[in-house]
Amino acid sequence: MKRILGILIILSLVIGCKTTQPKPIHKKETKHEMRALWVASVLNLDFPSKNDLSVQQQKQEFVNLLDTMVKYRFNTVVVQIRPSGDALYSSPFEPWSEVLTGTQGLPPQPFYDPLAFMIEESHKRNIDFHAWLNPYRGVFNYKQAKVSNNHPIFKHPEWFVNYGQHTYYNPGLPETREFIAKIVGDITRRYDIDAIHMDDYFYPYKIPNHEFPDEKAFQKYPRGFSKAQKDDWRRDNVNLIIQELRDTIKQAKPWVQFGISPFGVWRNDDKDPKGSETRAGQTNYDDLYADILLWMEKGWIDYVTPQIYWHIGHPAADYATLVEWWNKNTKNTHLYIGHALYKIGHGGNYLEWNTGNEITRQMKLNEKYPKVNGSMFFRSKIFETEHLNGLKDSVQNDYYSKIALPPPTKIQTLNPPPVAKIEKVKANAYKLSWEALKGEGADELKYYLIYMFEGKNTVGNLDDSKNIFRITKKTEILLPKTSRKKRKKRTFVITRVNKANQESKISNLIYKKL
Repeated sequence: MKRILGILIILSLVIGCKTTQPKPIHKKETKHEMRALWVASVLNLDFPSKNDLSVQQQKQEFVNLLDTMVKYRFNTVVVQIRPSGDALYSSPFEPWSEVLTGTQGLPPQPFYDPLAFMIEESHKRNIDFHAWLNPYRGVFNYKQAKVSNNHPIFKHPEWFVNYGQHTYYNPGLPETREFIAKIVGDITRRYDIDAIHMDDYFYPYKIPNHEFPDEKAFQKYPRGFSKAQKDDWRRDNVNLIIQELRDTIKQAKPWVQFGISPFGVWRNDDKDPKGSETRAGQTNYDDLYADILLWMEKGWIDYVTPQIYWHIGHPAADYATLVEWWNKNTKNTHLYIGHALYKIGHGGNYLEWNTGNEITRQMKLNEKYPKVNGSMFFRSKIFETEHLNGLKDSVQNDYYSKIALPPPTKIQTLNPPPVAKIEKVKANAYKLSWEALKGEGADELKYYLIYMFEGKNTVGNLDDSKNIFRITKKTEILLPKTSRKKRKKRTFVITRVNKANQESKISNLIYKKL
């Protein structure tokens, strides 16, 4: 995903200048909607911004990002915790990432676990944390890299191949699939993550006239595929790891989601009538060997976020064409759209990217399609820059003017939480309290939603997030005190939400004048 524009797509046409369109008027808001920022760690793109920051500076940098997300009502952060066969956490399998200290294998000093810290701070703010991993990349820019002596490449050199500038775990080996599954299982079991997230880097983007060096693995483990079926064998390699990762995650914690953010084009329709009316230079199916449609059909993933990083009207890969295609072809999973913040002000000949209006046009177009249930934006540091102030104002005041909760999982793996009971409120008390959840389901409890409606014993629209008065992990809240003249009749109810984002039925009603 995170790649130079030149390998995003081989353009077949160049178009002339177009004028940007006026800012659209937003009409749709929903209680459940994905609102996420990608945080890239590779090359210190986003976090940490430098590899020589102190521990306190690293922590403050991430907290500042989360506070920005709260301000603009985002609900999910997607952080790259394993950029290149290394880790932004204490891993028993791979070395500490060089992005933390400048030296791969060296832990932060004074010691802390960045992943544990990031999860804790995110959850304090009711922001979901998706742990983003690159499955196959082993060493970034291997000719210049200073690789730690505890990197798996020294213990198992036979697992790795060089292709282009980078070193990869060989997807054709069952040993590498098993190893990557161990890593994912370890993260899922030890950390309170909400999802495992992978992007478009399965097999790497093809380099012209350079074959990916997996012939030895094919000869050793053909699994019944002939030489003419080598592309099918490669796709099956990726299918196998996706299925294995799904099983690993769900066996460890059934509520943890597995999400994929693939390249924006599954296949061009000149190769397959099921493909999109595009002419992308590379595609998921034919070049990255990622059969996203199969994974959705089999129920192996919980959400898909295609990176539709082209503008509306692009000659080779029109955003409008692609969002319609994904809406039509997504099944059994949530569909979110990946947006290219990084192109704003850097669109080359395409004037559509001169301002943030292109992003709001895309967000507006998304509303036309019922399966599109939110957006992810690449990437966080760019969202924080001043030149996007206009876009940020539009997000804050229009598109994200009310809070939204992350969508519940499509494939239910937990029972909804039981109904809570609010304790009776004394006439002169300004506190609501309720029973804590104990026993079955307590470990999966995420937080409580407190709703407030005007009127006595009146329950309004629970699907309108403007009625959410508070989100809390506590079992009591203080109510605001108002003067007698300004007091109105209010009705409160609460619900429990579990880690699969499933909500219980409402509690008993409590009436209070506030």
